Amino acid sequence: MHTFLTSFLSLFQAPYGSLLWQGVLITLGLTLFSWVLAVILGTVLAIVRVSKNILCQKVVALYVAYQQNVPMLVHILLWYFGMSNILPLGFQDYLGEVGNEFIYPAIAIGLCMAAYFSEDIRSGLRAIPHGQHEASRSLGMSYLKSMRHVILPQALRICAPPFINHTVLLFKNTSLAMAVGAAELTYAVRDIENQTFMTFQAYLIATLFYLVVSLSLMGLGSYVSHRLRIPER
Repeated sequence: MHTFLTSFLSLFQAPYGSLLWQGVLITLGLTLFSWVLAVILGTVLAIVRVSKNILCQKVVALYVAYQQNVPMLVHILLWYFGMSNILPLGFQDYLGEVGNEFIYPAIAIGLCMAAYFSEDIRSGLRAIPHGQHEASRSLGMSYLKSMRHVILPQALRICAPPFINHTVLLFKNTSLAMAVGAAELTYAVRDIENQTFMTFQAYLIATLFYLVVSLSLMGLGSYVSHRLRIPER
């Protein structure tokens, strides 16, 4: 037991500690970038989906179906190996300099999770009584202003639980970025395992990290959901 603990703690020291720290930062960066993209796009998709424009509804439904029925890894590979080749050469070179192994997976994960977030938000929008829409419109608000100031804030409070669950899913799916060379935590742990042959110790670090962060997100989500819960009357 003492030998195992010593070998486990040695992975946090130089030179492996810096690899782990870098992997953690990249993992959190991927999570934040993808989450912001997914929330913004998911909100827009949900608002369009509940509009009265049939064509827009069909386009959004097709987008959601595509994103939800193709594996996340395929989305990442498509963006990294496919989409990158249709961009202008100058822009490809620029992305290569700033880190295309980070940017393309972050975009792919964000676009994919936007489909899930949009469905969460849409369920919240559908739960708002139609009288709320009519009341806001009778006050002279446009459709977008009504959504922004009256409907959407209530919908977000209702859909908070599934929203948090999909946030945790997004965080865990950042590990798939290692397939295109993103040096996130799983990539760093595999690199350390190849150098030290401490397979169990190395992957135990990744397991504990994902477990702690996921449980923390769920705990934070539970607290936020409780605080935002609409009181029953």
